[in-house]
Amino acid sequence: MEVPSAQQPVDATVGNHRHQRTWSVEELGPRYKWIALSNTTLGMLMATINSSIVLIALPDIFRGIHINPLEPANTSYLLWMMMGFLVVTAVLVVGFGRLGDMYGRVRMYNLGFAVFAVSSVLLAVTWMDGSTAAIWLIGWRVVQGIGGAFLMANSSAILTDAFPLKQRGLALGINGVAAIAGSFLGLVIGGLLGPVDWRLVFLVSVPFGVFGTIWAYLKLHDTSERHRAKMDWWGNITFAVGLIAVLVGITYGIQPYGGHTMGWTSPFVLSCLIGGVAVLLVFAFIETKVANPLFNLGLFKIRAYTFGNAANLLASLGRGGLQFILIIWLQGIWLPQHGYSFEQTPLWAGIYMLPMTIGFLVAAPISGVITDRVGGRALATVGMVATAVSFLLLEILPVNFNYWAFAAILLLNGLGMGLFASPNRADIMNSLPANARGAGAGMTATFQNSSMVLSIGFFFSLMIAGLAANLPTALTQGLTAHGVPADAANGIAQLPPVGVLFAAFLGYNPIQQLLGPVLGQLPPDQATFLTGRSFFPNLISGPFSDGLTEAFWFAIIVSLVAAVCSWLVGKPKPAVDVPRESVGAELAAEAGELVDETPAPVAKPSGGISGHLRTPAGAGVHGAVITVTGIDGVQIGRARADEAGGYALDGVGPGTYTLIVTAPGFQPAAASVSVNGVGAVHDFVILGGGVVAGTVRRSGGPAIGETTVLATDTNGQVVGQTTTAHDGKFLLTGLPAGEVTITADVEGHHPHAVTVLAGAAHPAEVELLVEAFGVLHGTVTGPDGNGLPNATVTVNDSQGRPVATTLSGPGGQYELRDLEPGEYTVVTTLYEPAVRQVDLTTGESADVDLDLSTGARADAAS
Repeated sequence: MEVPSAQQPVDATVGNHRHQRTWSVEELGPRYKWIALSNTTLGMLMATINSSIVLIALPDIFRGIHINPLEPANTSYLLWMMMGFLVVTAVLVVGFGRLGDMYGRVRMYNLGFAVFAVSSVLLAVTWMDGSTAAIWLIGWRVVQGIGGAFLMANSSAILTDAFPLKQRGLALGINGVAAIAGSFLGLVIGGLLGPVDWRLVFLVSVPFGVFGTIWAYLKLHDTSERHRAKMDWWGNITFAVGLIAVLVGITYGIQPYGGHTMGWTSPFVLSCLIGGVAVLLVFAFIETKVANPLFNLGLFKIRAYTFGNAANLLASLGRGGLQFILIIWLQGIWLPQHGYSFEQTPLWAGIYMLPMTIGFLVAAPISGVITDRVGGRALATVGMVATAVSFLLLEILPVNFNYWAFAAILLLNGLGMGLFASPNRADIMNSLPANARGAGAGMTATFQNSSMVLSIGFFFSLMIAGLAANLPTALTQGLTAHGVPADAANGIAQLPPVGVLFAAFLGYNPIQQLLGPVLGQLPPDQATFLTGRSFFPNLISGPFSDGLTEAFWFAIIVSLVAAVCSWLVGKPKPAVDVPRESVGAELAAEAGELVDETPAPVAKPSGGISGHLRTPAGAGVHGAVITVTGIDGVQIGRARADEAGGYALDGVGPGTYTLIVTAPGFQPAAASVSVNGVGAVHDFVILGGGVVAGTVRRSGGPAIGETTVLATDTNGQVVGQTTTAHDGKFLLTGLPAGEVTITADVEGHHPHAVTVLAGAAHPAEVELLVEAFGVLHGTVTGPDGNGLPNATVTVNDSQGRPVATTLSGPGGQYELRDLEPGEYTVVTTLYEPAVRQVDLTTGESADVDLDLSTGARADAAS
């Protein structure tokens, strides 16, 4: 069994076991939190950049693999290239958060970085064409989304573990900047790299992915207790099936079906939506019955967590589809009206949206700092109100706007979202118990990613509905006025508006795509005018404005509701009309004493919580006190651990509870446990409060690095283990307070042990001096030249006194160990005696071969 304890500072080389145990933040030093922040920020930035980087680069990607995405047979490729990454991250992120809680958040995070890097390489080396290439790209985009889900699910939990409460808002705010700003930056990066070479869109992530993978493996460490539990397979399966079905239904719902402009009446779409919701209801039922649910529904009893997630989901609904609407507005209307060709519009659309990114990058870190000082409820509320105002101003803005007015509104929108993001994330994460942060962060990310897909579906649906009302008439009149035959104009006017939106979104010339062969039948001047930069933008401005009105009013409403939810997050309120413990009882509980002053229990259904308290070495911790409180902080019960460290609390009804463990000489521990009517089992690994520091050195010589130091208690149990740094120094923490024995075991030296009192306030300091011992070995050879067995080999000291003796083995080999430093005479007899002098004053080993046929032959080697 591995025995965790304190280690050297993070820069010291201590071996692979450093990645297989839980560290304390104090062990890792004050710089560790900034290392965690910088690495997780890189991970989140890379994941979210890749969620949007293909949007602007789609025309170049499809041209590169020789596919026309606007052909009906290829529309699915277009949709899944846009939304596949989002769908898979939404489905998997909560499960990966739970895996982080169970097997180590850093381990799962590192795996995500590696998966992301490998999938980026395979996307960049695509060598195929046509539909085969499209399927290859979509498949590896899904794998890339799996890596992104690992990163998203565990980054917030890693930061929450690493940062103290007073700095957590800043850390989560910066990480949130990366999460949301990455989706904006991806538009610009994709627009810049796509025209150069579409493979660069994927290749750009490779160096960052490789660097981040190595950096995370070397520098990040788990700082929270892992909670091994059985995987909730039925929960995972029903959640994945239900959510995938709903998101697939939304994805195909914006495509035309039959004679309808959208597919919401398609049997396939309806089956996905209705069936998916039904499966999710089954999932919710399952989660109330299993011992270790994927979704800890008990967390929603925490007010800040519930309203914080509601606000986050609504904000994502308002924000998610906004990118698409603004891109279509710029690419399809405004940029062509101002002299940009349709081929240039994807890049410039990303550039002209930069004020939104700037506003977000400015506001999010500042709001994080303010949140740490005064709380985040007011900031988050103001942020969502400002966002709603920006949507209202966009609604008032004319379709052919002045850019500086547009830029100012985008800046306000980015500032509003930045003011909201950091406080919202900090409120959510601060409300979670320590051992539920991975699963809680995963649930939050699931809501956010799912709402992004929902938002795209809503915004596209509202836009298409607005266009469908007036676009056919405008198309018919505009086309016939410029020589297009009436039957051809009527046929084009009846095409689904989604084709017009996708054409504008991809930077294609929409009229050229719509007219097709008809364009060649028109007079050259009319054909040139119809496909020029003014006809289509002026034609679509009126119908597009109607669609914008529907979309922006939807965004205004959800933003205002999100502001209300942000205000309702509030602060935890103490329970009223509940007897409180006396001060003496509270202090006794902190000292690990059992005091029976609990209020009269309320009748509860049968059930309970049980488990064991153990040291890292596996020994039971007896006499510890386990206190159970409800989600509102009210004490439910208390028990004392038995001689083997076992405990049991009966009569605890269904719900989520906090367990607090206190024991003399050990560090307090706490955990959140869900009880679903059939009881729950939770074991604790309790670390001691003792600290021992010291140095290992040779007697009269230099310090010794890379050597093992063990701590054992009075019962002989190993309670701590570490490895010395290069300067011979070591630090052991988490030891049971009291008497412990510290031992250094250096190869080729006598072990040295010292017994000390391990204290918490003042670490015990020891110096372990180890002495080298000599090792003498060789071969005894007989007269026939072969190894001679059973020959007596005697070693005499400088005074002629024998100090060690042995018999040679079957091949004539012998070995004598533990010789004190000094000069020795080696004597062997069986036939003719052989004598040889050997110097072991340095304590090193020597080879002495003894040949009885010719005398002694010595060949000493260190």
